[in-house]
Amino acid sequence: MKIGFIGTGVMGAAIAQHLMAGGHELIVNNRTKAKTDALVSAGATWAQTPADVAQAADVIFSMVGYPTDVEEIYFGDTGIFQTLSAGKVVVDMTTSTPTLAVKIAKQAAQIGATALDAPVSGGDVGAQKATLTVMVGGDEATYQRILPLFNLIGQRVHLFGEAGKGQHTKMANQIMIAGTMTGTVEMMVYAQHAGLEMTDVLATLNSGGAANWSMANYGPRILKGDYTPGFFAKHFLKDLRIALDEADKMHLKLPATQLAKQLYETMVDEKGLGNDGTQALIKLYESGAVND
Repeated sequence: MKIGFIGTGVMGAAIAQHLMAGGHELIVNNRTKAKTDALVSAGATWAQTPADVAQAADVIFSMVGYPTDVEEIYFGDTGIFQTLSAGKVVVDMTTSTPTLAVKIAKQAAQIGATALDAPVSGGDVGAQKATLTVMVGGDEATYQRILPLFNLIGQRVHLFGEAGKGQHTKMANQIMIAGTMTGTVEMMVYAQHAGLEMTDVLATLNSGGAANWSMANYGPRILKGDYTPGFFAKHFLKDLRIALDEADKMHLKLPATQLAKQLYETMVDEKGLGNDGTQALIKLYESGAVND
């Protein structure tokens, strides 16, 4: 199968590699061409624009940073919908808005193509190990058609309903992670100030009721002073803003998530740490910024 992949960043490149390793022909595009070099060296074909990808491929995956980026690569002058034809499938894996997922699905349907929104969870480690969780919105027939490809990159894949439902599920995921990230960071700050041996604390807590993915994966990185992004803090802040906007539309108040958003706003907007990983939130506590 000819597969297109637009957006070969931290996670996208690893996902694209798994698809190519599955025996599929890969056509790639990225805003920064150099980020496709490894894939091209491994046998992928470079395409100049998203429109070129859509023209050449049968299934087009996208994984970019922000909803505005999704708008551009789908609806822009050199976007996917300039050349997408009937029978093809687009799969947006960006964590984006449910409203935009519905818009893409409707536009695809007018052409005779189909669309899935399929954001993922699992970070850079999950992308590298092909153990991602894939949350899908769209119609059943298209989901079944693409499921073998999802199985190349994820260990759990589930269709949650019509277009936009994958994005709603990802928002639920990010709301949960907001709690586990702030909990992990504050636990580590507390334990360090109490004079506890941190490797023993992490090992003990991860074997009991406090165990969670954020602590297991990011706790050791924090101890090493490793703040490289498994997931960019600026993208997590974007997700929290989307989640809270969607909650507001449903007349829901989520005060814990609101507080997490405020912390990440301080980290990203005030301290300029948006290109660090989400675990760099601990820097606010170490610098005393949370008490400012």
